[in-house]
Amino acid sequence: MRQSYIDYAMTVITARALPDVRDGLKPVHRRILYAMRQTGLTPTAKFRKSATVVGEVLGSYHPHGDSSVYDAMVRLAQDFSTRYMLVQGQGNYGSIDGDPAAAYRYTEARMSRIADEMLRDLEKETVNWIPNFDGSKQEPTVLPAAAPNLLLNGALGIAVGMATNIPPHNLREVADATMHLMDNPEATTEDLLQFVKGPDFPLGAIAFNQADIRHAYTTGKGGVVVRGEADIVEDKKGTNIIITSIPYRVNKSDLILRMADLVRDKKLEGIKDLRDESTNDVRIVVELKGTAHPQAVLNNLYKYTELESTFHYNMLALVDGVPETLSLQGMLHHFVKHREEVVRRRTQFDL
Repeated sequence: MRQSYIDYAMTVITARALPDVRDGLKPVHRRILYAMRQTGLTPTAKFRKSATVVGEVLGSYHPHGDSSVYDAMVRLAQDFSTRYMLVQGQGNYGSIDGDPAAAYRYTEARMSRIADEMLRDLEKETVNWIPNFDGSKQEPTVLPAAAPNLLLNGALGIAVGMATNIPPHNLREVADATMHLMDNPEATTEDLLQFVKGPDFPLGAIAFNQADIRHAYTTGKGGVVVRGEADIVEDKKGTNIIITSIPYRVNKSDLILRMADLVRDKKLEGIKDLRDESTNDVRIVVELKGTAHPQAVLNNLYKYTELESTFHYNMLALVDGVPETLSLQGMLHHFVKHREEVVRRRTQFDL
C-alpha cells in the first residue's frame, strides 16, 4: 500500500495538478491546445463544437472523464477566470455569479491568438515528444511557449501534500521584466519588481502593501491583501457606495447574498438597499440611509465580506519534473532558458 500510494501521489504531483514552469500549463491544458491545433481550430478558423475538441482530447491524449477536459477548457475561455484567454468561446461559458457553462454539445470554441503563440514553431522539433497512452500518436511534453504563460495566467492546483497558487500578471510588465533579465542575467527579484508592480487580476481589484508584495515575490510564498474598488457617490436622492471590481475568484452573487445577510442580522448598519446593476462590468450599488457614515459602512463591508480578501501566494511549479517553490526571478529565469533552447533547436531545424 505504501508503494502504491507513493506512486499515486507522485503521479498527481508531476502529471496532473502542477503546471510546468516553462509553458505554465498542466497536462490537460497542453493536450487541449495541441488537440485544437491538430483539428485545425486556429484563431482564424471557423468555430467548431466543443464536443469535437473534448472527443479528440479524450480519444487521443487524455484518458479521463469528459467533464475534466471540458471544465478545464471552459476556464480557459472565461474572461473572469483567465487573464489572457487561451480559448475563444462562443455560447454560454458561465458567469461570475457561478452559473455553469452550457453542455459541450451547445458551445463552440477555437484557439485564441495568444494560444497560437504558445504553439508557435512546434512543428520544427523545438520540444521533446512522447507517445500517447496507447502508443498510437505522439504528444509534446511541453509547448514552445513564446509567452511566459505561468505568470500571465497564474495557476491554481492541489496535488497530494502540496498545492500551488500563482496570480495572473500584466503582459507588458512581464515582457519588460523578461527583457531586463535577458540583458542582465544577474538581476534579482528586487530589480524585476520595478517592472512587475504586482498581480493583475481579470476583474480589477487592488493589491495592498508593497512590503507584503515584495515578500511574496522574493520567497514565492506569502499573503497579499486584495480589495475590490468602491466609490462613494452623492446625488440628489442620497449617498451610494458603488462597487466596480471584486477580488479574484470571488463569486459576485455570493458576495451580495452575504451583504444582505449581514444587513438582516444587523451586523451592517446604515444600508437601505442593495442592487446588482452589472452588465459586462461589475457594478454593485449599495444605497445608504441618510444617517449613515459612508466611509464607516465601506470599512465594515471590507471587514465582514469578501470585498477584501487575502490572496495566498504559493508559487510552486515543476522544474524538470520536480516541484519547486520559485521567486519571480526564478520563474523568468527558467522561462528564458526554455526559450533559448527552443530558438536553438528551431535554428538547427531550419538549417
